[in-house]
Amino acid sequence: MRRLFAAVLLFAGAVSAQSAPDPRITAIIGDLAKTRMPHQVALSPDGKLLAWTDATELHLVATATLNQDRVLSSETSSKPTNTTRSSCKNSSPTWSADSTQLAFLSDCDSKGEKTPHAQLWLFTPTTNGIRELTHLTGNLDKPLFSPDGKTIAFLFVPNETHSAGATDAMKPAIGVIGKDDFEVQTVKTVDVATGYIPKDDPTDLYIYEFSWSPDSKRIVYTAAPAPGENNWWVARLYAVGIDASKPLLDAKESLPEPQVLVDPATIPGPLHGLQIALPRFSPDGKNIAFLGGLMSDFGSNGGDLYITSAEGKDTHPFTEGRKASIAWFQWLGPDHVLISERERGKVHVAVLGTSGHQMPFTSQSFDGTLGSGTSALSLSVSPSTRNVAFFASSFEKAPEVYFGTPGNLHQVTHLNDALKPSWGKSESIEYTSDGLTLQGFLLYPAHYDPSKKYGLITYVHGGPSSANSSTWPSAGFGAAPFSALDYFVFLPNPRGSFGQGESFTQANRKDFGYGDLHDILAGLDFLEKKFPIDPTREGITGWSYGGYMTMFAVTQTHRFHAAVAGAGVSNWLSYYGENSIDQWMTPFFGDTVYNDPAVYAKSSPITFIKQARTPTLIVVGDRDGECPAPQSFEFWHALRAQHVPTELVVYPNEGHGFREEAHRIDVLTRALNWFNTQMPAQVPAQAVPGVAAR
Repeated sequence: MRRLFAAVLLFAGAVSAQSAPDPRITAIIGDLAKTRMPHQVALSPDGKLLAWTDATELHLVATATLNQDRVLSSETSSKPTNTTRSSCKNSSPTWSADSTQLAFLSDCDSKGEKTPHAQLWLFTPTTNGIRELTHLTGNLDKPLFSPDGKTIAFLFVPNETHSAGATDAMKPAIGVIGKDDFEVQTVKTVDVATGYIPKDDPTDLYIYEFSWSPDSKRIVYTAAPAPGENNWWVARLYAVGIDASKPLLDAKESLPEPQVLVDPATIPGPLHGLQIALPRFSPDGKNIAFLGGLMSDFGSNGGDLYITSAEGKDTHPFTEGRKASIAWFQWLGPDHVLISERERGKVHVAVLGTSGHQMPFTSQSFDGTLGSGTSALSLSVSPSTRNVAFFASSFEKAPEVYFGTPGNLHQVTHLNDALKPSWGKSESIEYTSDGLTLQGFLLYPAHYDPSKKYGLITYVHGGPSSANSSTWPSAGFGAAPFSALDYFVFLPNPRGSFGQGESFTQANRKDFGYGDLHDILAGLDFLEKKFPIDPTREGITGWSYGGYMTMFAVTQTHRFHAAVAGAGVSNWLSYYGENSIDQWMTPFFGDTVYNDPAVYAKSSPITFIKQARTPTLIVVGDRDGECPAPQSFEFWHALRAQHVPTELVVYPNEGHGFREEAHRIDVLTRALNWFNTQMPAQVPAQAVPGVAAR
């Protein structure tokens, strides 16, 4: 065992080179790399100015004309405002409530020199003045003005040495495990006029999200004990008093104790045992709304809206039974909120009353996906003008920034006007399975000819609380490149996905690999009857939950003739003790593995490994904390023992979400090559044999 483990570590040190790739693959990756991605959008509350960012730059546009783009940076505090590209990363724009000030983060000083940590800067449009507000050692994130404009609160990790996000590369497991090197994210405040920052009391609470009360005297937040990457699934709702008018606290003073408002672990009713996100005070300060649901990952939001009093009393849902998954909301008045939600493959924007009814408003459905960069499906809103701003994309349209009312939008940027899809057209499809009406997407082969038969790749999304959606791909692992190589691509949203309400999302609890796989196979049956698909050239792939479903599928059916499993799970029993995020598992499996091992075993691919026959490529990062590399090693080892064609590639210094561009491209290239190699090239329609045995 020691010799095998050492071999894996040695291999992880440098990923071996591939043979010369198909030139079509090189061209596809080159096309994807041309995309410029907007990252964040912030519309001033009066609707007159729009700030947006790309990878490094902060832009400012007047909404009256939408054609005068200024580039802002910390450098412009000592230089004239310019439109040249900056080497500094300027991000997280946020406006004061009166629209007179714009705060942002920059990792450069006023001379344009890189700094170890990004700091908070303030821009005043009327004077063109830019000044630095903070000089802290640690990671700053998510700045937010108090409603009175006097204070900015932000998330802060003092002396940060690594990201605590669950998808980032975990620190090497050395030292006293479970005690060493916990880094805690807190909320800090800075006085806008003086730059003064009150001291913190030591705490072990890791704060995930926060917002201000309308009187600027309280902050509401979600938090859990450290480590932060593991405990978001058991976070509680807190509120704490903030008195920004006091002078700097001395060593004898203490900050107010946070008050627990809602604890999903103990509250009865539909919220019990679920996750919470996006806490927001109502404009009158009397209530707090938040999102509650069965959610797989921090930041991937979906569920119902709940409301509680400012004291944490009378907590209840006001969208229960809604046949969509709300991802984001913002109060527009004391009794109504603007929402965006996933609804059968679309994004729907509407206004809801806190009694649950839909209010008069120009509601709108979008075929693609959208966001402002603050959270999933978020919008940046001007409450007084009812205008919104966001970036959006689809399979057909590359990402751009838009502004206007939901029914009358104007394109602000023209970053990608010249880009055209190198993949085929997309289509939203619906079909039935076990009495459920299911939705998914089909990408056609790029050079589709209905007289020919084509292979098909099933692309299973992560989560499982997530959804496949119509979105422009990045230069990495995804569905569209398979279409560009002339495969049909099926992107199902089986039970357990977002898009059809909370009961649908919870429909695969204690049932991983059964109802959800049945839904996927039913979708394939439906597609084979309607489209010229060669059943001898069907493959399956996915990442995370999609990687798990790929592993499980090849142990349940011989329908797939090739598979690529990205960062999957092969054995839920051993996984429970290996991962860094075990708190997520109990809501989905009903209990811990120690109390109910049978429910974990029945959904483990390794339990049925003797039935596997499908050639499978397995890829994973060596520092993945969500789906650790030993899970991929275990599946590869078992397939090899069964003499099933397989290959395992471990990428160095990568977590669950790959960051190194070369590794992202390598994974995609290997996946495309694997399907091309394991499944024969396109065959003329008359030469295709009958349907293969299932």
